[in-house]
Formats: sequence, structure tokens, C-alpha cells
Amino acid sequence: MAAEIVSAATGVMNPLIGKLTTLMGDEYKKLKGVRKEVAFLKDELSAMNASLEKLEFMEKLEPNTKNWRDHVREMAYDMENCIDDFMQDIGGANANASAGFVKRMSRRLKTLRVRHRIAGQIEELKARAVEANERRIRYKIDDCNTSCGSVDIDPRISVIYKDAAALVGTDGPKMEVVSLLTVTEKKLKVVSIVGFGGLGKTTLSNQVYNDLDGQFDCKAFIPVSQKPDMPRLLNSLRLKLGINDSSGICEVQGIIDQLREHLANKRYFIIVDDLWDEEAWDIIRCAFPENGNGSRVIVTTRVEAVAISACSYHYEHIYKMKPLAEDSRKLFTGRVFGSENKCPSNFEEVSNEILKKCGGLPLAIITIASLLASRRERSRNDWENIQNSLGAQFAINPTLKGMRNILNLSYMNLPLHLRTCFLYLGMYPEDYEIMRDDLVRKWIAEGFVSNSHGKNLEDVGISYFNELVNRSLIQPAIDRLGRVCYKVHDMMLDLILSKCAEQIFRNGGSTSEEMTRPTNCTYMIRRLSLISAIDRTSETLSWTVSDSTSQLRSLVWFGDCRSISRLIQLKYIRVLSFENSYLPWGSHLDLTAISQLFQLRYLKVSDDCYAKLPTEIQGLVHLDTLDVGYGSIPSDIEH
Repeated sequence: MAAEIVSAATGVMNPLIGKLTTLMGDEYKKLKGVRKEVAFLKDELSAMNASLEKLEFMEKLEPNTKNWRDHVREMAYDMENCIDDFMQDIGGANANASAGFVKRMSRRLKTLRVRHRIAGQIEELKARAVEANERRIRYKIDDCNTSCGSVDIDPRISVIYKDAAALVGTDGPKMEVVSLLTVTEKKLKVVSIVGFGGLGKTTLSNQVYNDLDGQFDCKAFIPVSQKPDMPRLLNSLRLKLGINDSSGICEVQGIIDQLREHLANKRYFIIVDDLWDEEAWDIIRCAFPENGNGSRVIVTTRVEAVAISACSYHYEHIYKMKPLAEDSRKLFTGRVFGSENKCPSNFEEVSNEILKKCGGLPLAIITIASLLASRRERSRNDWENIQNSLGAQFAINPTLKGMRNILNLSYMNLPLHLRTCFLYLGMYPEDYEIMRDDLVRKWIAEGFVSNSHGKNLEDVGISYFNELVNRSLIQPAIDRLGRVCYKVHDMMLDLILSKCAEQIFRNGGSTSEEMTRPTNCTYMIRRLSLISAIDRTSETLSWTVSDSTSQLRSLVWFGDCRSISRLIQLKYIRVLSFENSYLPWGSHLDLTAISQLFQLRYLKVSDDCYAKLPTEIQGLVHLDTLDVGYGSIPSDIEH
């Protein structure tokens, strides 16, 4: 059987069609009148689904067509919610025959009422489907299809990352930065690496970081991001420097005092990666004492004013990144053909044109090369089509807009089954260390992973993940514990969030005020991530389920969380995750209401947060993942 296709616009359609098929099965054979209407509804939706898949390959849509797509998507969500409610209500219809007469009669009457209600709702849904399909016919949208297969991690990945210095020209830039750091002077020295996104600033600094290993008493590499949570950032630095804190200090000034005391007599080397504003630097630099031991700091930034500020206005300490020149071809051919000098002669001309349009930007070169390497069939015509898609102006003016066009090309060339999986990465904050298995389980809970040819869903999900890694859309990294994790380049994240806006994903705010601010979204919000700053003194860091968020499928909360009011209203929630949460001793996160969230498939609460769970959860028949650091374990967990 062909694998089901799950994409950004069709992500809900295939699960819905599957549930309609279930309603037509023997288990629901008593629904005689309803089954006929369900069959009609299934046929109508199947026709619309084919059209939605066609639209996925069209980068720009006419306003009426886009409106139709969005309307059908929302209609499909409403239909699935309706059917989920029905299946939940009628699920106990085949109760044990030994049940008492009164209970059996009560169940039967309830089922009759449910059947009557579902019949009326199916009629309403049928009318909506007919109207939508009539509009589809008027728009004359042709059919389109695709398929997917199992994917392993590309064996060239390890070689590519082992030779990552090639991204910035190997010896030149690295040796120049190293020379700035290894001068004999003993005072604290700061070197800024400045340049726009995609030039390889982080890679260059990481190469220098590894080259100077062993020359310092302690080292740390900390990403900053655009809106840094300063207590969390400084706490991360504290952990990476090996400071074991049992005092519970969490305020900025207290953490800085600990850092200064720890570094006072050490020769340290710190990389502050992706710094965006001078105010953040003014706080971070307070943690670096001038101790006369020859300590060094590298700051990477896109903003020249920030670079100057970090270097205390010493221009000689600034290294300005430039696009690649002679190393572009080595990077390109190494990624596409597995060797730096192995480009077939019939591809020489078109590869030269593609490289020109990449403008020497490593991120652009890697992204396009990964796209070409992933093509099952390699033809000159295919390469020329991609070359023409890049646009002529990028070679002349390699701006951020041009870079986005290149990244967007990789998105448009993704198979349909990977689209929504890719967009789900927009749920994570900037520079977040993503764990593969955790992400895959969220995909499965959302229904993004298809059971292809009887394979285990987690294996299929890992195959999806590997495909995104092979295409350089996710980048391997190492976390502070030495574990393999993954990150999304910030420019890639910008692209994802712009796509998410079209698909009614929403990324939350960084303060409790932003979280509770009403939204003006036309459609219901289906997926939401909330990012809260550390606020150990507050007892009111909470969020209330609103009408526009009552139909959430995923809610992921990063940071401290004290409570969620009206949690029981999230009756269609699939994924509920609290990550990097911390609560003081004696406090807890009350999750007893989840016993009524019958669609819940994934629940995670981070290790530093005590979760109060319901005493019984066997009613959560869809729950696949229960990942709770510590808390009250339900008594019926064995069921």
C-alpha cells in the first residue's frame, strides 16, 4: 500500500480520510444511514486532497485559491474534531455483556442520542464539503501526487562535518583569528567576527575553539540569539564552565558574581556566538574578569556596531567575514559528488553558474549542494532548472533576501511528507538543542508520520529526520553533556516561521504579558509554543486557554510554568510538553486535568519540574509517550 502523504496544507486530511474509512468498517455497521453519508464525504474529501497536494508545489497562489486552501484545511480540522468526539462518545457501546441492566440501558440510550447527533453533524459537514468541492471545480486545479521511502543518514555527513573548516576557507580566516588570540600580551583580549548570516561565523569560531584546545584552563561556547533570556544564558555558561551550584542563585547579579569568582585566577577562553545588541554584551562582559592571565573571548555578530562595542572600540580586533572564493568549488563538489575534484565535465558549466548565484555564501552553497545530492536522478536539465530558480540578481547582490530565496528553494523541493515535519521545527526557540527521538515522537503524536509497508512508526520518523539532516535543513551539534543534538540555523528558522505563519502555526512570546495577549488570527490556532523567561520570584507565571487556542493540537512550553487555567478545554490536544521548566521545592505543576484530554498522545515534563498527575489515566487510550522527570505516578499506569 502506498504511503500516505502528509504535508503542510494536507496534514489533517489523510488522518481524517482514514477515520472516515474506519466509520465505514464493521465496528460501526449499525450506523446504516450515516455510513452512506460518510462514504460520500470520503469521496469528496479525497478529490479535494488531491488538489491540495497539487497546491503544495505552487510557490505563489492566487488569492481565491489560497483562500480555498485555507478554508478546506480548517474544514478538515473541524471534521476530524467532530469524528473524534463521536468515536469517544460511542467508544463504549460494545460494553461487557455482564454489565448491569441499568448501565447497559443507559449506555444504549446515550449511544442512540450520539448517533442522532452525529447524523445531523455529518449532514452539515456534507454540505460544507459539497460547497468546497464546487469551488474547487471552478478553480480547475489539476491533480498531483508523490511518494516517499526509507532514508538512512548519508554516510558523507561525518566527513563533511569533520572537514568543516573548508566552509570558511580552511587556513586563511582561521589562522588570522588564531593569530589575534595568541599574542603574548596577558590582558584580556576580545576578538569580534562580523558578517551577515550564512557566511560561516559560527563554524570559523568553532574551528578556532577546537584548535586552541588545551591552551586554557577552561572553555565555553555559548549561543546568544536575538532575544536572550539572560538568567538562562548566564546559567548555561555557569554549567559549561563546570560550576556546581547548590545555592539556588538564579538572579543575573548573583550568577555573574559566581562566574567572576570562578574565573578570577584562571586563563579562560569563551565564545559568545550570535550577539545582536550592545545591551546584551554590556551584561555578558561583566562575567569576564580582567585577571592578567591571557584570557580570550570571541564574539560573533551580524552587527558591526556590536562588534566594535565588544572590542572596546579597537578596530584591529575585528575580523570581517567575506564570501568564499576559491574554496566554493571544493565545498560544492565535495558535498554533491563526495570528492572535491570529481565534477563530471557535462556538469561543469551549470555548476559554475550555480556557484556564481550562491555568491560565496557557505550556507547557500551547502543548501543547494545538499539539494542536488539528494536528487534520485541526476540530469543536466534538472540542474539547469534549479539554476534558473535561483534568480539572476543573487550573484550580483548576495543579500539576505537572496539567501532566503535559496533556502526557500530547498523547502519547495522537499517531498510532501516532510513539509509539516520541517515546519514543526518552528516550535523550538532560536539556538535550541533538539533531541532527535523527542522530536520524532512529537511528529508521530501529531500524525505526521505514515505507517509505510507495516514499518514501525518510530523507524519511519527517524528516516524522515535523517532526510532533513541529509538536506542540511537540520545541523548536528554536541550539547554540554557531550550528547549528539541538532540545531536549526537561524536563517533557516526565519524561513520556517514565515512558512508557519501561512499554515497557522504560531510561536509564542517571551513574557507572560505576550502569552496572554489576545490574537487577531482569522483561524483557530492549532500549534503553539510559549517561551517564558526565568522568573523564580513570581508565583503568577501562567497562561489561560482562550477561545482561539481551545483547539490546539500541540502546546510546547519552554521555561518556567506555574499553571495553565482551563487546561481541560484543550480537548483535541495531542502534544503537551513542558521543557526546561523549573519550580522551587514544594511547588508543583498541576496536570490533574489531563485525565479528560482523551486525544493526548504525548506528555513531557522536564526533570526540574514536579508534575502533579491524575491518580488514574487509563482513559487516555491514545497516550504513547509519558516522559515525566518526577511526580505522582498514576496508580493505573500498568494499564
